[in-house]
Order: sequence, then structure tokens, then C-alpha cells
Amino acid sequence: MPDPQRPRAALRTAVVWEVLQDALERRVKATGRQSLDVLDTGGGSGNFAVPLALLGHRVTVVDPSPNALFALERRAAEAGVADRVRGVQGDAHGLFEVAERGGYDAVLCHGVLEYVDDPAEGVRNVVAALRPDGVLSLLAAGLGGAVLARALAGHFTEARQALDDPNGRWGAGDPVPRRFTAEQLTALVEGAGLRVGAVHGVRVFADLVPGVLVDTESGALDALLKLEAAAAELPAFHFVATQLHVLGETEEAAGA
Repeated sequence: MPDPQRPRAALRTAVVWEVLQDALERRVKATGRQSLDVLDTGGGSGNFAVPLALLGHRVTVVDPSPNALFALERRAAEAGVADRVRGVQGDAHGLFEVAERGGYDAVLCHGVLEYVDDPAEGVRNVVAALRPDGVLSLLAAGLGGAVLARALAGHFTEARQALDDPNGRWGAGDPVPRRFTAEQLTALVEGAGLRVGAVHGVRVFADLVPGVLVDTESGALDALLKLEAAAAELPAFHFVATQLHVLGETEEAAGA
């Protein structure tokens, strides 16, 4: 559920939350268990983990940053879900040094593939953490969104460089090591043995609309949220999204 106190954050997570919550609700019905085991790789301070715990699920967060894990612990305690959130230091490469292989109903891999040395290996690792009837929530930076953003800012050479670069980088100062197309992400998910359940564009318009319009115009936030939701599933908008979300399902989960 997006945090109602953080409207800009809601714009950035609403589509992902809707898809993820629907997938978890289907897992709850299929398993007959109200509380699922969720692994959140790169989960940081708990933007997803704490709300998932509030829904009653048990969440293990793996993150390389001690500071992020400290913030996660504090946030979980403040939300009253410290008993359902566990943070451990680690990364996708050494995932099974800190997490259980084949032990989770759902795995979140959000903002991780951009930074790993081998994205295919990273996806295979997180998929190996799933139970036979599990689901994967994969969120990564989109190539097209970066190209469009640089072009609209007047940085046309950088936009062209991002478009041509194998990793989707616009220059040496680009803080994101790697970006993806929807086709690349779905190929990674399918290559790891999962069925692609859905693909959504995230932040199709949110990063292009001036914040003052959203914050001051009556009804603008709600209207923009509805527009984002309507455009998210349409392939035509996947290319211009800042991020791309892929829901992957094991064969057992897809057939449930």
C-alpha cells in the first residue's frame, strides 16, 4: 500500500504495489496460508518490507548497507512489525550465504540488477530462492525513460549516447551502471525458468510532470496516479518508463 503521507513516493510505487499485492493475495488463496515468507533483496530501509509485514507476511531483507539495515530495524519497530521483519547484510551474488535456497513464497528484486556484474546470474540466484509455487517481483531501470529525460532536459548528445550504449548509460557521470528494455528483462526472467505473468511501465509520467503541479493542483495527484495505472500495462508506454516491473511466476504458481 503506498504511504498516504508521502504522495510523491506513492507515484513511484503505486503500480508495483498493485501488481505485487495481487500476486501475494493469489498466493495466500492458493496456499491457504495467511502469512507468506517473502525475501526482499536490496530492500534497503524497508520501503516494501515494512508495508508487507503490516499485511501479515514474514519478510527477510538482504542488503549490503549496514546503515540501510539499521534504518530498516528502526522503521519496523516504529511500525510494530519488528517480529516479522529480519534484516541481514549481503548481496545477490552471495545470497545463499544469508538466505534459504527454495525457502520463499515471493522474492522481490528491486533496484538490484542495475548494479550486479552479471544480471542473468543475479536473476537465477533470486529465482533459486523461490519455492516451487513462488513469484518474483523484478523492478529495474528502464532505458527509454533515461533517453527521454535527457532529451527533454536539452542534453541531446547524452540522450543519443544512452540510446546507443550497451548498458544504457548517458555518460561517465551517469549514476546508474545499467538500464534495460522490457524485452531484456523478460528474457532474463524466462531464461531463469519462470513464466512472465505481467510487465508494467513504472513512472511513465511521474518524473516528467513538474512537482508543483502535483503538489498544488487540486485532484492532480489522484488523476496522475490513475493515468500511471492506465498506461502501465500498455506496451507502447514501456519504452518511456523510468522503471520496468516484471512479475515472474513458477509453473506451479502460474497454474494455480
